[in-house]
Amino acid sequence: MQSLSLEGRTALVFGGSGGIGGAASSLLAHHGASVCIADLDSRPELPGRFLRCDVRERDSVEGAVAAAAAAGDLDIVVYATGVTRDAVLWKLSDDDWDEVLDVNLRGAFYALRAVAPRLRARGRGAIVLVTSINGERGKFGQSNYAASKAGLIGLTKTAARELGRFGVRVNAVAPGLTATAMTRALPKAVVDAAVAETALGRAATPDDVASAILFLSSDLAGHVTGQTLRVDGGQYL
Repeated sequence: MQSLSLEGRTALVFGGSGGIGGAASSLLAHHGASVCIADLDSRPELPGRFLRCDVRERDSVEGAVAAAAAAGDLDIVVYATGVTRDAVLWKLSDDDWDEVLDVNLRGAFYALRAVAPRLRARGRGAIVLVTSINGERGKFGQSNYAASKAGLIGLTKTAARELGRFGVRVNAVAPGLTATAMTRALPKAVVDAAVAETALGRAATPDDVASAILFLSSDLAGHVTGQTLRVDGGQYL
């Protein structure tokens, strides 16, 4: 019988010290996975092995993958790293465009390229990328962020096509407004407007998103690939 158990599996979580990434790291570990956290900063309270990683640097990403694989054959890879640098198009600097695309999208490409040969050779694996509903609908003042998250959706679908024949599943989760440090810095009026868009009347918690990541990482999603699962309380609607 299929279950949520991840006993005996190794998970590598990029951005695993962040809000969503930290919740995912904890939940995957709770369900039995051996977790490696790839991030710039560690959080000692989180379970698993910390691997310092700058996703903007190819060698750093490849080093984290190699270190995680040395700890145990990789089964699960989560890319939960993301930044914002908001401004309307005509005020958006080259540096802020590049920073968001480098962290949110280029880093995911580095990660997938590094893990693909290992997962192909094993003939199994689950990859989950954390995108956003703003990658589907756009967002005022977030052309860089929305473009990067839309790119993740395209990357998810393409990787699912390329890796499916090897038994590797690739999916994405698309949160709406989520209560993390990133969104806590937003003006109250912006947060209230986003909550008002939802059908459920509240922002997501990191645990809400982590639960979707757990599902897509588990055998319960064994015939699910190339999909983007919205975790937004109906905000996209």
